[in-house]
Amino acid sequence: MARHTLKKLMLPTLALLSALPMHSTFAADDTVNVQRGIVGKGEGNDVYILSPALIDSDAEITISDTQGSNSLQLIGGLSINSSLIAADTLQLTLDNGAKVTVLGASTMKYLTGGDPLTGTLGAERNYSSFSIDILGGSVPTSGVNSANATVIKSDGSADISPTLEDGGTDTPSLKTYAIVDTNQSKCYNSSSGSETSCTGSGTDADYAGNQPDYTVSSDSLTVIDNVTGITWTKSADTNQDGSIDVADKLSPTAAASYCQNLTLGGISDWRLPDIKTAYSLIDFSGLDPSGYTGTDTSQLTPFLNSAFTAAFGDTANGERIIDAQYATTSIYVSTTMNGDETMFGVNLVDGRIKGYPTSSSFYVFCASGNESYGVNSFTDNGDETISDSATGLMWQKSDTVSLGWEDAINTCEASSTAGHSDWRLPNVKELQSILDYTRSPDTSSSAAIDPVFNATSFINEEGEQDWQSYWSSTTHANYTGDGSAAAYVSFGRALGSINNNFLDVHGAGAQRSDNKVSPTAVGGVSMGTDANGETFYYHGPQGDILRNDHMVRCVRDI
Repeated sequence: MARHTLKKLMLPTLALLSALPMHSTFAADDTVNVQRGIVGKGEGNDVYILSPALIDSDAEITISDTQGSNSLQLIGGLSINSSLIAADTLQLTLDNGAKVTVLGASTMKYLTGGDPLTGTLGAERNYSSFSIDILGGSVPTSGVNSANATVIKSDGSADISPTLEDGGTDTPSLKTYAIVDTNQSKCYNSSSGSETSCTGSGTDADYAGNQPDYTVSSDSLTVIDNVTGITWTKSADTNQDGSIDVADKLSPTAAASYCQNLTLGGISDWRLPDIKTAYSLIDFSGLDPSGYTGTDTSQLTPFLNSAFTAAFGDTANGERIIDAQYATTSIYVSTTMNGDETMFGVNLVDGRIKGYPTSSSFYVFCASGNESYGVNSFTDNGDETISDSATGLMWQKSDTVSLGWEDAINTCEASSTAGHSDWRLPNVKELQSILDYTRSPDTSSSAAIDPVFNATSFINEEGEQDWQSYWSSTTHANYTGDGSAAAYVSFGRALGSINNNFLDVHGAGAQRSDNKVSPTAVGGVSMGTDANGETFYYHGPQGDILRNDHMVRCVRDI
């Protein structure tokens, strides 16, 4: 039966099930071995056990219990042929023909593996993480998603069979690394920076990806990202004193320990995110407040969804408003500045990734669930394209030069690589997804990208072999509404000029921005002569090198 037909049948069926009377109810805090029929609506915190040894063949089972904090435990060896996943309803079809429908699925905890005889509960996940990690699917905001076969293992993990797209035999639909859209909805005139209508020319706002979709927990302590399946701490208030300031900031080592030892919202498997996971949170409806001289942060728009509690730099303790860098586990494989050990952090106030000394302290968001996030799965298609089944994106294997941001957009819009006509310039979150943070010019003599790709080298301003940055389609607007700059990602050194010395100031893997038209259009720009005898431009406290000829690598949806 076609997948769309299953969805049409499931929705009315689930509505009928929710109206049925319960055949069995239980007392408080019971453990229930499910075999057949309709069970649930018991008081207390109940555990419903699905064991392959107990469930009747071809049984029709419905579990409905919205009282208390309840769990569904799936015992090792349980074999699921297919799953249908709705926002608050789950249906599992087992290999013995039994169907298990869970009403109120979003309120359940899901335990996999373990042994009820010894009281071992197994690995615990929320609905979103269970759908991704165990079923190989995802929770939709509306409608129904489907997933293929999976077998529960005794250690709490699962063997998942890839789900194939309708009509295809070789394209997995499972996206363990789904890119959350930038949420950019405005277009800008490249020269003036003023807002203009979107004309479908190929800018970020002309394309809609996986739109941000967050659910705040009932206790307001955590936030579920329904796109990635990751649960986050809602606030960076690590000392829990009710305010977010410099006292909440931690070193990278202390931040990792804090997350590892944290129990919050009933979750105990928190981790400090790597840079790719942390960057999933950035939201480019934000406006960069660099240059803002006021103190009223309520007038500012951070690069963070409103589901989270935003934090700014602690100006009362001498920090800048933009000092809102968040810690990650991603340590630069090379060094920045004058040999500094460096951590890649994401700044959710000014909208950038930069390398920061590990001796500094940072705000902290902890993550739980979908530990596969940020891991690519590249395939060389043999036709000058590379597919990433983890993100569902196809990339051009080779890069091309550009004459500026608009030229980069036009290059992709006109591309016909491998016979495809729907290429586009990637948004900055898509572009950052193909960075390889284990590589750098200084340590691997390459760009920070998987060697499955071709990357063009050049001689940089210092006179050394280097690899270029790449334009994204994403505008990096400032607090005045000026959208004359666009975000780019450094796959080579992120150079700066300080006291007539060229330094890798932010690291290969940084995300910064440049003027869309010309470096000379940047206010306060400085100029000099580089090691090649050519004029270069730089700006800002780290002397960021300004360029307009960033490379181009186009993308399309698989």
